[in-house]
Amino acid sequence: MTNSPPNRANSDTAAIKPIIQIRNVTKRFGQLAAVDDVSLDIMPGEFFVLLGPSGCGKTTLLRMIAGFELPTEGQILIDGQDMTGVPPNQRPVNMVFQSYAVFPHMNVRDNVAYGLKIARTPKKDIRDRVNEALALVKLDGLGDRMPDQLSGGQRQRVALARSLVMRPKVLLLDEPLSALDAKLRAAMQFELADLQEKVGITFVTVTHDQDEALSMASRIAVVNKGLIAQMATPSDLYEYPANRFVADFVGSVNLFEGRLIVDEPERAVVECPALGRVYINHGVTGPHEGTVHVALRPEKISLYRQGEAPPAPDAPVGHNLADGVIKGMSYLGDITVFQILMPSGQVMRVSRPNLSRFDQEDFTWEDRVSMRWHSSSPVVLLA
Repeated sequence: MTNSPPNRANSDTAAIKPIIQIRNVTKRFGQLAAVDDVSLDIMPGEFFVLLGPSGCGKTTLLRMIAGFELPTEGQILIDGQDMTGVPPNQRPVNMVFQSYAVFPHMNVRDNVAYGLKIARTPKKDIRDRVNEALALVKLDGLGDRMPDQLSGGQRQRVALARSLVMRPKVLLLDEPLSALDAKLRAAMQFELADLQEKVGITFVTVTHDQDEALSMASRIAVVNKGLIAQMATPSDLYEYPANRFVADFVGSVNLFEGRLIVDEPERAVVECPALGRVYINHGVTGPHEGTVHVALRPEKISLYRQGEAPPAPDAPVGHNLADGVIKGMSYLGDITVFQILMPSGQVMRVSRPNLSRFDQEDFTWEDRVSMRWHSSSPVVLLA
């Protein structure tokens, strides 16, 4: 549990039926539960991402939606239809595999047309739909090229076009960008999100890349050890993680143990051995005994020379302030990340934007510094 985000429920969507309903689904391989009693709804037109580390069960869940794996227990419905016993080729979904699985002996046009030919679609309709699909993925004029004449990004677009041309109700994507280099992967994240918005088809994507998930998804389910650790919009997931696993897995975070000593509707205070007293400008969850954790994102911390930090304007004197020594610096172009050793022996990560070559204060190794943060920045995690 954690301090809660504002209620973003939209009553207009209450009557819309999910396109995918997963009900108490478990998948066991021997004694191992790869997916453990998972229930979730995916709405029409969503770009839904299953995010988690390797081996967490996210790909198994995707393969069960596709029909390549069968649930040990539970039920999956697509567009209101129970998929029990329905083979993959009869489900209203299409899947883009991690390897793209483009046929090497066919040109681009024949690759895209393959499913339509198997379905005995009239030739004129095949030609029109293939042209439409190639235009959607920006491959106009490349229909006669062979796969070995294409870049990795272009082969990925062929695989997308081949799936979209079948006009599925749901497109499933298994680590669709993992084979691309970093720069192309970043570009394709925006292209995929734009493509999904244009075609209006529900996309369900598996990835282990947090940046990829945050940049593309309308909603994300974080999977850990076969369970859904949290399901939320990208901003809520980042700003209001539900537990330590989500806080640590999604983005960079500083985590500190402490004890919740004040919890009232409009304020809370956590006593942390490493940070002193941390003041939060709202209540947490009610009475709690035992250890809690305070999560602080690096970009939400201000850096000053030691002794020069003004008191936090929104917190009592002596709260939300810590000292340390810079023991590491990483220049990453748009930001610089500082590793700051505190008297407790713990390290605080602080990131600062490099807005200009000239207006940044010149911090360096071994500088003694003070850190300050706003009372809305900390997140208190009880799990």
